[in-house]
Amino acid sequence: MSTKRTYQPSKIKRVRKVGFRARQATAKGRLVMKRRRLKGRSRVVLS
Repeated sequence: MSTKRTYQPSKIKRVRKVGFRARQATAKGRLVMKRRRLKGRSRVVLS
């Protein structure tokens, strides 16, 4: 028996974790978006 890989992709889990509403929900999340805007990222959050 081999061990399971840690990354098991799921669109729902991804959106709930790093989506716009997840970022907007906390002060730190809003700070993340602010930093990414200042850095000039084309994608501020997962769309």
